[in-house]
Amino acid sequence: MNPPQDSANRFAAGSGAGEAAPNPPADLTRREFVSTLGRSAAGLAVVAGLPPAQGASVEERGSPAGGPPRRFNGARKKIALLATEVRKYSHAQHFIDRFLEGYAWQGRHHHPPIDLAGLYVDQFPETDLSRDRARRHRVKIYPTIEEALTLGRSQLAVDGVVIIAEHGLYPHTEKGQTLYPRHQFFQRAVKVFEASGRVVPVFNDKHLSTDWGECVAMVQASKRLGFPFLAGSSLPVTWRIPALEMPWQAPLLESVCVGYGGLDAYDIHGLETAQCMSERRAGGETGIKSVQAVRGPKVWQMLGERENTARLFLAALARSFTCRGLERYAVALPDLAWLRKNFKAPTAYFFEHRDGFQTSLFLLNGLVADFNYAGQMRGTGEILSCQMYLPMPPGVATLADFFNPLVHHIEQMILDNEAPYPVERTLLTSGMTLFALDSFYRGQVPRLTPELDVAYSATPRSCFWRS
Repeated sequence: MNPPQDSANRFAAGSGAGEAAPNPPADLTRREFVSTLGRSAAGLAVVAGLPPAQGASVEERGSPAGGPPRRFNGARKKIALLATEVRKYSHAQHFIDRFLEGYAWQGRHHHPPIDLAGLYVDQFPETDLSRDRARRHRVKIYPTIEEALTLGRSQLAVDGVVIIAEHGLYPHTEKGQTLYPRHQFFQRAVKVFEASGRVVPVFNDKHLSTDWGECVAMVQASKRLGFPFLAGSSLPVTWRIPALEMPWQAPLLESVCVGYGGLDAYDIHGLETAQCMSERRAGGETGIKSVQAVRGPKVWQMLGERENTARLFLAALARSFTCRGLERYAVALPDLAWLRKNFKAPTAYFFEHRDGFQTSLFLLNGLVADFNYAGQMRGTGEILSCQMYLPMPPGVATLADFFNPLVHHIEQMILDNEAPYPVERTLLTSGMTLFALDSFYRGQVPRLTPELDVAYSATPRSCFWRS
């Protein structure tokens, strides 16, 4: 097994795949550039003068999550969607079907005022659904990303780009990361923008990349060219039970998420669950100082040494609908003594933020099958907690409706030419995931993360689904 390559060296070497990452402004080092991203709610836009898509007429549309009905100026918009594979329950199917078929929204079936005009699919398994969707809805599948964005012409011909590079057969790193081509898809779209002299909003599903330098380069490109960029998980915008609105500028001391799933696949969901709350604390997000990733009995040992984290862990566990309780009991939750004895395979990430704030993520496969949050207020000690509700098909639902608000926010961004919440959230959670896996790879040791000097402020309005 080869030793891990130092992240700073990877960053200095460029973005990989034979392409160098775009350079920061001449008067800033790369680290200085990252540290200044998003210090205001609007972020920093270093605009290169490429105009956004323009519209004409006025048309009503549905409201964003938690907001009043709005109107927008513009003709019916077109998007290109870039997918790795399209099969039942794949992420691409969830997005494609909502743009083509519509989805439930505020007590009605909502049809997006946006046309899926160009489709690129990287892989076609035997269970492929993309050809069926293309035939029934008269959507053309283009052989290249460039043709999907230009609709087979010479210039950019769409008003938005949606990148769903999740699922499919792709190689893995020695750390267990799947090398989905998110960065490659994004870079090729950016090259079309530059060649066309026009930019449009971009959405990227889940992590930005499996390489920190590429993550930074993606956000840097959006700032340099001045296009709205939205990314990340459906967890921050799904229903919450109860409908917890973390107060903006709250005196928050610590965040904990208890969830489930595999590393590099579901940990990003848990980190986005915590971060969409943590970023609302007084002073905003300051970045991550260090991480330690551990598994097995060491999780319970470290949790037993952190009295406050243990209280939040049990508060989050109490929000779970799926927690496996004690034998012969229908309502009792496990305590740490029972967990030490009976649950031998936990995974945990412990993060220290640059301002002393703490975030912990626990993945408890076999104990819970949902995502639950708890945070504690400084001074009063009040604990706020909720479940991020994911009625997952096919077990408890026929439709993955928790994708509905995420698609609605993509619509909002494309129609308004403005991202509803900062992409810096997913820049940071991508890095938190990458360096937590590096901590595992180095032997579950603490890992300093000077690279994660990502400071930003959340928007005052939360964007979760209240209907």
